[in-house]
Amino acid sequence: MTAPDEAGVDIWTDGACKGNPGPGGWGAWLRWGDHERELFGGEKVTTNNRMELTAVIEGLRALTRPVPVTLHVDSQYVMQGVTSWMAGWKRNGWLTRDKKPVKNQELWQALDTELARHQVRWVWVKGHAGDPGNEKADELANRGVPR
Repeated sequence: MTAPDEAGVDIWTDGACKGNPGPGGWGAWLRWGDHERELFGGEKVTTNNRMELTAVIEGLRALTRPVPVTLHVDSQYVMQGVTSWMAGWKRNGWLTRDKKPVKNQELWQALDTELARHQVRWVWVKGHAGDPGNEKADELANRGVPR
């Protein structure tokens, strides 16, 4: 996806899981100017947190070049991870404060790689509270759940 030089991209993401662990899906809705793109996928056995992370990663991977991005997420796990925990994990060699391996480390590392490509502003939205972008991302995530 190529976005206009002067405009940023808004990405709403969500994860869904039927059982935790269980079959799960992720969704990302990208909007820039008058354009939009829908992305979704899933895994047969996964967790909600993994799907939330995957949605963000895949949304960013869809961008073909660096652009300003506003990421709208309803996951406290993703928000806390990015804004509070990730810098420390990286300093500690991807270990927690208790010297245990970070859960979902490969996804956090993939997200870190994608974040280095873009200027990202994070916005937390309350899930299932009527935000149109979040509702669309939720619909896409549920579409991605393997049947």
